[in-house]
Amino acid sequence: MKGLHDEFPRKQPEPTAMNQRKLSSRILLSDLLWSTLAMAAALLLRYGVELVHVEVVSASALLPFLAATWIIWTFLFRFLSLDGFRGGWRLSAVVSQLLLSVGALMLILLSCGYLLRTYVSRLALVHFGLLLFAGFILIRVAAYLILRTRSRNGGASRVVIVGRGRLVRELERKIQRHPELLCRVVGVLSPDDGTFDSGSLLAPAGPGISTGALGAVELFCAQRVDELILALQECASPDLLNLTALCRDRGIKVSFVPQLYELYLSHPHLMDFGGLPVLQLTKPGLTVATLVWKRALDILLGTLLSVVAIPLLLPLAAALHHIKGRAFRWETRCGFRGRPFAMLRLNVDRRARNASRFERILGALSLTELPQLWNVLRGNMSLVGPRPEPRERVCRYSEWQQQRLTVKPGMSGLAQVQGLREQHSSEEKTRFDLQYLLNLSLWTDLSLLLQTIGTLATRSAKREDSLREDSLAGVEPAGTANHPIEAHVHREILESAHRP
Repeated sequence: MKGLHDEFPRKQPEPTAMNQRKLSSRILLSDLLWSTLAMAAALLLRYGVELVHVEVVSASALLPFLAATWIIWTFLFRFLSLDGFRGGWRLSAVVSQLLLSVGALMLILLSCGYLLRTYVSRLALVHFGLLLFAGFILIRVAAYLILRTRSRNGGASRVVIVGRGRLVRELERKIQRHPELLCRVVGVLSPDDGTFDSGSLLAPAGPGISTGALGAVELFCAQRVDELILALQECASPDLLNLTALCRDRGIKVSFVPQLYELYLSHPHLMDFGGLPVLQLTKPGLTVATLVWKRALDILLGTLLSVVAIPLLLPLAAALHHIKGRAFRWETRCGFRGRPFAMLRLNVDRRARNASRFERILGALSLTELPQLWNVLRGNMSLVGPRPEPRERVCRYSEWQQQRLTVKPGMSGLAQVQGLREQHSSEEKTRFDLQYLLNLSLWTDLSLLLQTIGTLATRSAKREDSLREDSLAGVEPAGTANHPIEAHVHREILESAHRP
């Protein structure tokens, strides 16, 4: 079977759910232990090694705050899934989530100290909060590195996916983004007229082989496959039933992905009707409370950001007016429920071949999008949400992609902090936009805003290095060629025409 590697795991991997529960519990225990050490270190930093009687009394006053930290952090950890692997491992997401969580924890502790009229050293609490934040990040980075090492040493379940097309690609991406699952896709089987054509997303070169169910199972056993995942719209064919029965007899776990894939934006609930499993799909809706807090956040932060942005925009707009005769431009985009609106941005065409270095820098730093704060305050857009796209793209959305139009478009979003921009396909961005909609909350929006700052800082550093190298080499900087939106739309049409 093409794509199945020769290395074998040293021992049978544990079930995925058990791995996740153990990992989460161990990270929480490590957090609580570190909070104890952080409190001791904060006391040493504040009072030194030799504590006089008065300082001992002051230090003992912090012990109730340590107990409160254990309780509050356990609640936050469970409620917000702060193990660092929710939604897939990303260091910037981990840092932003922990920054918000530790900030909320310290705010609660300081508020409790004020309300109880208890004297505590504020400097010691500041040291405590900084040590907590740094230690929590190191704990999660260490957990990620341990999982990576364990997976490379054969500790991950070897998985084969049965299916074809978009769903298989989506499933493989999600497995790769979740190292805590300890799963590794080693092959893909594509059923074809009662046989299974083996192929691999990991090693696409070379022809696949066709084999029946019995031959496929024998191959699975020879290659120490641990789990078979069915990702097909029709899983009840005689060949598939035969394959799954043989796999279960040989000790190979069998899982399946519920269909249809277009029901992606749903919260699944498994019910047991007298031994008959029924998967209930509930579509998350925008409640009145969600609309209220999201609009309040847009007005509050949008106003504050506008105050900061105006002094920056004025000289940029003056420079563009001098260079191009016009500082701003309006572009038609489709927003909530596909309704068109005029989106404001600086008059910079990033796709123009003759764009100046000044314009390229504005585009690389996304400063061209700052005027969209006006759209946010007007209510056409939100600070966080799927990026709005032109009519040419939206009119060709599939039903699956149209789900990203169920909320207001945003200045930034999950797809953008993942590095996707206007030139990427709508399908690529939809995967992340729907993931955002499934976890829509105030906490998520604040975390994404913090991640946006990190993304822009990283992008600007990379862009500056690229411009410097291109300048030294005497070549035209990458990204300045003329690539109209229509070209991307045309490419997406061709790709869609070949999807199953």
